[in-house]
Amino acid sequence: MLDTNVLLYSPQAIFAFNEHTVIIPEVVLEELDRFKSESSERGAHSRQVSRIIDDLRTQGDLLAGVPLNDQGGMLQIECNCLETVMPPHWDRAKADNRILQVCKGLTEEKGHTVLVSRDTNMRVKAVILGVQAEDFRNDKVASIEQQYTGRTIVYASSEVIDKFHLDDTQAIDPASLSEYDEDTHSLRPASFITNQFMLIRSTDNDRHTALGRFDGEKVVHLIYRNRNPFGVSPRNIGQVFMQECLLMSADEAPLVIIKGPAGTAKTFYSLAVGLYKHLDCRPRDYHHLLICRPNIPMDEDIGFLPGSENEKISPYMRGVRDNLFTIMSGHMMTEAKEISQVEDTVQMLFDKRVIQTEALAYQRGRSLYKYWMILDEMQNATPRQAKGVITRPGIGTKIILLGDPEQIDNPFLDSRSNGLSYASEKMRGSKLCFQVTLLHDECERSPLAAEAALRL
Repeated sequence: MLDTNVLLYSPQAIFAFNEHTVIIPEVVLEELDRFKSESSERGAHSRQVSRIIDDLRTQGDLLAGVPLNDQGGMLQIECNCLETVMPPHWDRAKADNRILQVCKGLTEEKGHTVLVSRDTNMRVKAVILGVQAEDFRNDKVASIEQQYTGRTIVYASSEVIDKFHLDDTQAIDPASLSEYDEDTHSLRPASFITNQFMLIRSTDNDRHTALGRFDGEKVVHLIYRNRNPFGVSPRNIGQVFMQECLLMSADEAPLVIIKGPAGTAKTFYSLAVGLYKHLDCRPRDYHHLLICRPNIPMDEDIGFLPGSENEKISPYMRGVRDNLFTIMSGHMMTEAKEISQVEDTVQMLFDKRVIQTEALAYQRGRSLYKYWMILDEMQNATPRQAKGVITRPGIGTKIILLGDPEQIDNPFLDSRSNGLSYASEKMRGSKLCFQVTLLHDECERSPLAAEAALRL
């Protein structure tokens, strides 16, 4: 049995249960009807579900059940179970309680019935009634500890590392590398994923190391590790990996996904490399820098803030301005005149549309040519929103997804169902996607920020 929130999250959930019978209580249809007039993603999903059910209606009697697929799956609308006994203090007029009543009635009548709901409290109440309940896991990925990080630590002999350092064209055969097995506490042959970065340590001397990347066949050198885009230098291994995939061309690396806690310079570095590619490189690699954040919902109005689109978006982009100010000024300025000049320079970047900020709602239907596109705070985006922006680029556009899966503000998402984690896991191993997860000890904002990220 499907709860309303499952259908509002994924209209195609009706078809996700193969040979099973999908039951929708009639009160769910009433709830869908309540949302269908909204000009939001929820409203769009409500209308889509209604159209799907209406199409299925033409194939038979929904009350008796209509086929969903060739595997025996059925869809059935349930209007009965009105006399099923519920706790007397539960509000019978509440839609959630009516769904639970139907599920309890079918469990008592037919035996095994499972309530599928994304609402935690709904699943808890189901357990109180003796009804089996599960979360909708179709769009969920691995737990955060098991998610792909884009980097690994491997081991090789000092001879292999020395040869690798001697010649920039020298590659390492993956068969000569080992990884540590946590279960047996010993080394085993290493396995790699395309575009995975690695720290190679000597088996003889732990301080003898090298950095490389698996290109799908062999381990190759990092090309850009000694660059200083827009005067910025990497301060740790994670930032070396991040700089490598950001400086690669849009043809080589059209999609970059960078995850990590606050203070690891994800936004800062992405802006610095973008400005370098636009202002310092000739011919210019990118025509514009476009920055979006999912705090401005993809399918909803920007809101009731006064002013133009840019003025409404501006409050969400203050972090971007802070990073631009730091990039343009450094840390040594003390004079008010110098500070004012840098602030004017930052404003000029927006006035001349070198840097553009837009709502995600206006990216649908576009084909972006030669854009440096930063999608910040993507842990607050849905998988559908992530798919929507990743499918937007035209030739020469580079998309950078940034965020921290452990810092989610969207009440309908978690570390396994957000757009950042979803895109990361689904694009894992793609030759067109490069990923890096920065670590807590690679926080460069301040000692306090690093300490807070670990403790709070």
